[in-house]
Amino acid sequence: SPRKESSAASDVYKRQLFLAAMSISVQNLSVSYGANTAIRNISFTLDSPGMHGIIGPNGSGKSTLMKAMLQILDKHNVHGTGPTGAPAGYPVTLDGKAPAEQRRAIAYIEQRSDLDRNFPTSVFDTVLMGTYPRLGLFHRPGKAEREAATQALKDVDMWDFRHRHISELSGGQFQRVLFARAIVQDAEYIFLDEPFVGIDVPSEKTIVTLLRQMADAGKHVVVVHHDMNTVRGYYNDLIVLNGELVAAGPTEEVFVPDVLQKAFGALVIREPSAPAHPTPRQAALQEETA
Repeated sequence: SPRKESSAASDVYKRQLFLAAMSISVQNLSVSYGANTAIRNISFTLDSPGMHGIIGPNGSGKSTLMKAMLQILDKHNVHGTGPTGAPAGYPVTLDGKAPAEQRRAIAYIEQRSDLDRNFPTSVFDTVLMGTYPRLGLFHRPGKAEREAATQALKDVDMWDFRHRHISELSGGQFQRVLFARAIVQDAEYIFLDEPFVGIDVPSEKTIVTLLRQMADAGKHVVVVHHDMNTVRGYYNDLIVLNGELVAAGPTEEVFVPDVLQKAFGALVIREPSAPAHPTPRQAALQEETA
């Protein structure tokens, strides 16, 4: 009926407005440690939800940028300036607010090397921890939270490992568990710092598929990424760093030889006509993203 069609159109319009408001803005961001500047004058905006990749050579400030975007660095090390060059408020906003004001809307998976896998907890309890931010103080997970953790473990094919201690898992299995924890957070902004380093191909395929589903559902997925062979197949847009911003924009416009040569100092991708000889791992991942 006309009323139903009008209601449906209104719902679509409201959803579009909601997604439009969910931008990530970085303006004149610099991070320094004493006399050493890690990143300088970084500015870009991610207007639309999707898969966003951060790439650059080792030491280019990728992880520093992500931590600054999460507002988890010492405030004395993070600097932002307004249009006149005067000090401004926090130089990163998520949906118009500083990240510290959006904690419940953020899920963050840091590098596995930074995590203590000897912490005495099971796979299931690790995932259940993802429900804590929305529960608040003095509230314990209930039936709904346990069901969410169960489903997340099934989504990442780790349900059969639910009683294992996290120290017993392989690198890929542990990464799946961390990702399941992020799923139950039901966050609008998902940040992952090099999540595919040192994991098996099936785990990477599983995680990428679920990340795409999140992005398609209207979430911002921001990933520090290292494998140039999978960039085109994974990301809608890219931020390319080398201490400063080299380029930011749609992957098809940014992931080109001229830009990458500025960032890496060498040609790291082949021209489309050049023959390629991928490793078995690369071939498996390229088959998935083709």
